[in-house]
Formats: sequence, C-alpha cells, structure tokens
Amino acid sequence: MLTSIAIEPNLWPTSAVIDWFNILQRVEGVPKRTEGMQEAEQILRSRLNFQGTTMGFSTERSDYLWWLMVSNDVNAVRFVLSVLNIPQWKEDMPRLVRGALGRQRHGAWDLTVANAWGVLAMEKFAKAFESTPVSGKTTVAVAGQARRVDWKRLPKGERQQVDWPAQRDDLTINHAGSGKPWVTVQSLAAIPLREPFSSGYTIKRTVTPVQQRRPGVWSRGDQARVRLEIEAQADMTWVVVSDPIPGGSTILGGGLGRDSELATRGEQTKGCFCVAFVERSFEGYRAYYEYVPKGSFTVEYTVRLNQSGTYQLPATRVEAMYSPEMFGEIPNEKIEVGL
Repeated sequence: MLTSIAIEPNLWPTSAVIDWFNILQRVEGVPKRTEGMQEAEQILRSRLNFQGTTMGFSTERSDYLWWLMVSNDVNAVRFVLSVLNIPQWKEDMPRLVRGALGRQRHGAWDLTVANAWGVLAMEKFAKAFESTPVSGKTTVAVAGQARRVDWKRLPKGERQQVDWPAQRDDLTINHAGSGKPWVTVQSLAAIPLREPFSSGYTIKRTVTPVQQRRPGVWSRGDQARVRLEIEAQADMTWVVVSDPIPGGSTILGGGLGRDSELATRGEQTKGCFCVAFVERSFEGYRAYYEYVPKGSFTVEYTVRLNQSGTYQLPATRVEAMYSPEMFGEIPNEKIEVGL
C-alpha cells in the first residue's frame, strides 16, 4: 500500500509525519523501517518549538488543514500519544503534556477531534506516569528558606515563591509521601542585559541618519531612521515590538502639525502586515501585531532628537503577549546628543 507513495516526510505537514511515524511503529515489514522511524522522529523533534511552558510547531502556519479536521492542537495531542511509550522521549513527556494543555482556550482545544485525541492522550499519560495518587508533603528549600505544599489540603498543588539568594546556592525539592508530583521551576531576576538574548525572537537594530547637522555626531534637531529586523522562530498571535527612544524625542508619522512627511517617506515595512496598532509615545515606539508568522519581518520608524544630553536606553524587546516565554531582547548603547 505504500509503494506508490513518494516518501518525502520533510515536505509533508506535521499531521502526515505523525501518521507516517505511527505506521512505522505498528506495521512490520516496511522497507527501511528503522531508518524511516529515525528520520520521522528527527523531523518532528526539529519542528517542535519549546519556550518555557509554551509548545508549538515551527510549521503551524501550513499545518492548519481544517478541511481534513486537522489543526495544530490535534497535532500536539496526537504527538504526545505517539511518543508516550518511546524511552527516548520519557524525559520530555512532562514538557510535552504541559505544553499541550497550555494550548487549551477556556478549558478546551480548538476542534472536537483535538478534544477526543486529547482526552485519550491524557488518560494514557496518567496511566503511565501518574498511576499512584500524590499524598504527603513537598518541601522547596533554598538558602535557608523553606516552603511546603500539603497535598491533602491542596490536592491541585500550589505556587510557591522563594527570594533570590544573596550568593550561589542549590534549590532542593523533596517529596515525603506517595506519588510523584510534577514541578515547574521559573527564575525571575532583574539583571543588566549585556548581550542579545533570544527565546523565540532574534532582533537586529540599525540607526541611520536622515538629517544630521554634523556628520557622525548627533545634535539637537537631527532626525534618525531606526530599522528593526526581527526573526520569529514560530507562528504566534498578538506580538508586540517595543523600542525605546531618547528622552524628549519625537517619533514622526503621528500626524502632528510639526511632523515631516518628507522625513518619513523612506520608511519601509517588510514581511508581516498584521499590524493592529502603532503607539508613538514619548518613551518609545510600540507596534502590536495580531499575528506574526514564522520568518523575518522589518519595522522602520523615524525619530527627531529634540533635547541634548547623554541617554542610557533600556533594551529593545519583542514579546508574545499571551506567551511571555516567547521573547527576544537586545541591549542598546548610550546615545549622546549635542547642542
């Protein structure tokens, strides 16, 4: 039945790769079965996109095949079910299940088919990994601080917060009781950004003069063109691009009486055109995108420097508003504006 099909999994949508992977798992005698399973598994792993507790596929834009009752939620829960009993994926199963559950909206996945597969996947996962109910107490400790979760009083678990230690220390988590509870660890710290950081988005920022009184030196009244080149690793909805400007500056193009249409005429926007709103505030430029597909896009805006001084700018940031683990940041050098 397979000899008439061109086996090219790299060209297939994710749902077809999952189908092919399941066929190879269950049907013996397929030519080059082991090599095919390894290839399909490698393709699926390369398409997976994990940022914190967010799970997605890099090909989501082309994977939504509604006429076949296939969606990205269907692919996520079917993928969990497909690799549930494979030893190489055992360490990744908690993240896969957490990511699949995180795709729900109002307690459900997007299609009836997804909910049917999802219920089956969660039942199989619970039977394999959570057959023993959790009871007793779990202790979280670091640098002399200790927090406890009583599973009898809080059967659904609880979020515990400990202060960042003054010096390097180990975080220890001990469970006294039956079962094996899952733990998600998140660290938050306010530290200076020294180099670009990418967790789903890569940013390149370029500033070129539009009108400059003295070449190579910024002066009050000069105009600059800011170009942001952004690379997205996966499709995502509601993404915001935030770029700071020096204090007292004005972002042109807002329609004010003293705006220069000539200065903004050369602005170019490439790639994504799903801009929902552009905010030109006194502190920075912000563009809100209803949908940003995988790939690159470019944003440009023009700013007029109105005040002299030395300015330390915060980082430029791109973030998925409803999946904050998906973000990118780059530090900005200080800017000096003369009289």
